[in-house]
Amino acid sequence: MGAETDVAPARTRLKELIALEGVRENQLVGYGLVVGLAGAGDKRQTVFSAQTLSNMLERMGVSVPPTALQAKNTAAVMVTATLGPFAQAGTRIDTTVAAMGDATTLQGGLLIMTPLKGANGQVYAVAQGPVVTGGFVAGRGGGNNQTVNHPTTGRIPNGAIVELSPPMTLASDHFRLQLKRSDFSNASRITHTINRQFAGNDGDVARAENPSLVVVDVPPAYKHRPVEFLAHLESLAIDVDRMAKIVINERTGTIAMGKEVRIGPVSILHGNLTVEVETSFAVSQPPALSGGETAVVPQIGVGVKEEKARHLDLKEGATVEELVRALMAIGSTPRDVIAILQNLQAAGALDAEIEVI
Repeated sequence: MGAETDVAPARTRLKELIALEGVRENQLVGYGLVVGLAGAGDKRQTVFSAQTLSNMLERMGVSVPPTALQAKNTAAVMVTATLGPFAQAGTRIDTTVAAMGDATTLQGGLLIMTPLKGANGQVYAVAQGPVVTGGFVAGRGGGNNQTVNHPTTGRIPNGAIVELSPPMTLASDHFRLQLKRSDFSNASRITHTINRQFAGNDGDVARAENPSLVVVDVPPAYKHRPVEFLAHLESLAIDVDRMAKIVINERTGTIAMGKEVRIGPVSILHGNLTVEVETSFAVSQPPALSGGETAVVPQIGVGVKEEKARHLDLKEGATVEELVRALMAIGSTPRDVIAILQNLQAAGALDAEIEVI
């Protein structure tokens, strides 16, 4: 039997545990042109950038066929942004710009006015401005180039102006709080904390409908002040019950775990068996005038090396942190620790969930 894993709950603000249903961000996307790239723009084979430039010039009263354009200073880009909840017209938001064609860099480029649309096709913002890249390309061509980071992706801080507020309303009589991690215990504790703080003569104001959702009725005292009520809700401290979990990344040998995860009394024997097969080639040279032929003869050697098993005894109440420290002290690798933890769980000595990513 494994040892008890009761852990003193950690106090966390309600703001970090929940999201308000209906209050969400919205993703925006647009297609545009970046100009002023000093010859580093799209080449002739990227036809859509020339077509886009031709269409833009047409709207400005300049008629030029796409086949006649060779704009090396222009690059076709995708522009993305995130529109926050309750964003008002005139608010500025950051945008990200990424090249679509074969432009080598966006350094020094200027994004031309680009409408940003939501999933419903409605334009919610317009982006324009100089692109700031976190990298650059230096050199004279012919393979003598040096590239740092990703110069084909950049940002425009405060580069988009919101033109239309997202369709979002805030109820005035009740709120639905969505837990970021479903948990029966935490849903119950949130409900109890809210009722203890705001329950009145009319009874409780919060109820847990399921482990992911808590519905809260606005008390009469806050009937006309829902925003103030939400601010008070977010500041409530909740005794959070966290699941004992060990996260393992076998590709990198990384182990993340809580110090308080405990294991039952167990004895561990761990050793390695290494088998090496080595082939070398020797030349067989016959004596002079013997009529034989020179031949290559493979020499195969097999070596077996078995390390002495390393032994650990863990008493009642030992933690996973103590186990890992003991294993590291005797020279175990992270992959050895991963194998031992998985075997401990299979043996029923580890009362924690193991998640492999």
